Amino acid sequence: MNITAALGFLWDYRLALSIGLGNTLYFTALGLAFGLTLGFLVSVVRQAGHPVLRVIATTYVEIFRGTPVLIQLFWFFFCLPAILGMELGNVFSTVLTLSLYMGAISSESFRAALKSIGAEQRDACVALGLPARVSVPYVILPQTVLRAVPTLLSNCVTLFKESALVSAVGMADLMYQGQMIADSTARPIEILTATALIYFVIAFSVTRIVSFYERGYLARMRL
Repeated sequence: MNITAALGFLWDYRLALSIGLGNTLYFTALGLAFGLTLGFLVSVVRQAGHPVLRVIATTYVEIFRGTPVLIQLFWFFFCLPAILGMELGNVFSTVLTLSLYMGAISSESFRAALKSIGAEQRDACVALGLPARVSVPYVILPQTVLRAVPTLLSNCVTLFKESALVSAVGMADLMYQGQMIADSTARPIEILTATALIYFVIAFSVTRIVSFYERGYLARMRL
């Protein structure tokens, strides 16, 4: 294979790949924003909520952690509209699926971090007369996020890679653009290899950040 010709071919489709990457990052960011918020709320409910709410939260987490993301995506894209009798669209289905999946996997990270916070922290909030609406966002949440960051960053990488599945419902993400270009040009080797490398570079960069943060965090813990 001529490397120069392959690079020239990829350069011709740089705009399409850039648009696809932009869409991938956009949907990943939406999934992270909604999913992390949901994940923290679910972890709080599972840690200290009403027994009925704990059962509901645990069921939700186990379902979304125990089923393939592609099945979840198809269910929200094909089944939910049929049940509701209305068209939801692939954008809504994509954001909903990624958010609920991220909420499920991140809730475990938050829950582990919550368990590591000493009871004296909550006791101090009670002694100071701080209501939950104050103690949770200003005392519990910052400590939880700090302790959960390494695992949450790993979850972000997982969501980024799983987002490639949204091409199955017609979302013009990086994987979708790569498939379309490969099909139209009959040159899958160059384009799919480039697509895989883009995913790898971004995912690898985040994993290096995770490793760096973990080393720094462990060093601070030893002090």
